[in-house]
Amino acid sequence: MKILITGANGMLAKSVIKRVQKGNELILTDVADLDITNEEAVMQFVEEKKPEYIINCAAYTAVDKAEEVYELADKINGDGPGNLAKAAKKIGAILIHISTDYVFDGELDVSKFYQENDKVGPVTVYGKTKLHGEEQVQNNTDKYYIFRTAWLYGDGNNFVRTMLKLGKENEPVSVVADQHGSPTYAEDLANIIGEAIEKQIPYGLYHSTNQGFTTWYGFTQKIFALANVNCEIKPVTSEQFVRPAKRPKNSQLNKDKLLAQGITIPTWEDALKRYLEVELHS
Repeated sequence: MKILITGANGMLAKSVIKRVQKGNELILTDVADLDITNEEAVMQFVEEKKPEYIINCAAYTAVDKAEEVYELADKINGDGPGNLAKAAKKIGAILIHISTDYVFDGELDVSKFYQENDKVGPVTVYGKTKLHGEEQVQNNTDKYYIFRTAWLYGDGNNFVRTMLKLGKENEPVSVVADQHGSPTYAEDLANIIGEAIEKQIPYGLYHSTNQGFTTWYGFTQKIFALANVNCEIKPVTSEQFVRPAKRPKNSQLNKDKLLAQGITIPTWEDALKRYLEVELHS
């Protein structure tokens, strides 16, 4: 099977490549090889390569910086997926696109979690542009999977590495304790994508994070406990840690739709343990 993967140098793409490379022919591109914001170039490239699947890992993910560069972020997060969808439809390929919890306003009571068909209402540039991307995919092809994820970490700069680094400095670490979500290991999201392809689950939109919920504070506690880091963690509120882009209070995504298809979704604690076994011994 021939699979085109965009944004191939990114954190998630590295995990996806590892997961789907066996037995498949991979076409790997980054912006230097394929500018997904160029509709003509995308169409020409896809028609020439004729992949059966297109996995779009390309995205503008600098959440705070996006507040200053709406047009650029929207070209990459909004127009790009639309271009890939049009090209996929033309050759009969299946498009897999990655989206985010930021398509919601994040204000849902934390005793609840978001379903796929809940009302969207992004409040950041990043969220608005990612929602635009979802709409572009849905409007331009029928054969698609959109996987919404959150709190992603893996092979690259990420929250876990940052906390491990700070924990070694023997200074108290302040971490937000009122934002709730599911830390998600890129290897597990890549496996969800791989299983979706192998099981040929119904097309559509799926929430795709690790199982279970915590806060950034709770996540940090677990990181330090598993890594044997002895460091004081101070819980702070979102209001005490203001960022250019507003962070969702509730990023909790319900995975029942994905689980109903027999997809494997480990808990976030299990995922973190596996990640640290690699990270601490590399």
